[in-house]
Amino acid sequence: MRAMRFSKRGFVALFILLALTFSGCAQVSDGSGANGKNGNKSTPTPPPPINPLSGRVGQSNPVLAVKIDDTKQARPQIGLLDADVVYIEQVEGGATRLAAIYSSVYPAQIGPVRSARISDMELLAQFGKVAFAFSGAQRKLRPVIDNANLYNLGAEREGLSVYSRDKERRAPWNMILDPQALFERAKKREFDIARAKSIGWSFSKKTKLGKEVLSAEIKWPGARYEIFWSEESDGWLIEQSGTSKDDASGAPIVASTFVVQVVSITDSKYGDKFGGITPLVTTIGQGPVFVFRDGRAITGTWSRADALSGTTFTTELGEEIAFKAGQIWFALVAQEPAITYPPAPPAPPAAGESEGASPSPTK
Repeated sequence: MRAMRFSKRGFVALFILLALTFSGCAQVSDGSGANGKNGNKSTPTPPPPINPLSGRVGQSNPVLAVKIDDTKQARPQIGLLDADVVYIEQVEGGATRLAAIYSSVYPAQIGPVRSARISDMELLAQFGKVAFAFSGAQRKLRPVIDNANLYNLGAEREGLSVYSRDKERRAPWNMILDPQALFERAKKREFDIARAKSIGWSFSKKTKLGKEVLSAEIKWPGARYEIFWSEESDGWLIEQSGTSKDDASGAPIVASTFVVQVVSITDSKYGDKFGGITPLVTTIGQGPVFVFRDGRAITGTWSRADALSGTTFTTELGEEIAFKAGQIWFALVAQEPAITYPPAPPAPPAAGESEGASPSPTK
């Protein structure tokens, strides 16, 4: 028999082949023993973290609440696309202002930042002791903010180390927040900012509750929003006074779930420097709710027991109304929305008549 000969290259190839063969047989043990039933099972990849406020992939980071101007001069807003939750609140003159909640992602900039209102204290308390960013507040409201269940990181305290002015915008619609600088200041002051947690709502992939709708209109005395279901975007496109609601990046804002929460809005003891009375938006108690998701509108009731409790949403039969994961919008408004439903299908032809045929003339 002729002896087998290997060149130097052949020995290298054989060595690589044997190494690959043996490495392919190796498995990571799950701790049940080499001869156990699951002894050769590999370690599963852990699922990605889910943010409890938006239901989308993201960490449960410390909660940042930012008051953002919502007037025509302030749009398009900066950094709104990354908010987990956005509230629309009524302010003086029936106009609206936003309270944007960030946790899973902090954009590089957020704005234009505007002043706080008395309604923010009650609304934000359910999230825990959050970092609150705002441009300022009237004198009588400042001690209320300092005693509220939040950390005051407003511009009056933090100044130019956290806030700046956008030279491309006019004052007062040009104050911009640097979230990274804000958290650096909070760390130096040893603030124990609350991390994102579930505050009453949960999420599901699909729902059969409610009715199919095309759009809805939400009105305040001095502002109007409309939402339109978009199959392409898999969410609700938002218009404000007939103009598309876009982020300053140019991307349209899409709400996976849009909640119209009908609340009590009354006059407070506060006002603005122009003599306007500040509304008090009450978010404790219960009232009607309209939850828009997956091209459907689900009617029910919202409920919140006290300031430190979260808000729950149930149908008229008491079933929980789950949200669709993504950016969640809340419209806090005193009146129900005007909803546009798809046109009803044509009625079937009567018995004995063919479809499209004219009825027989009477004699």
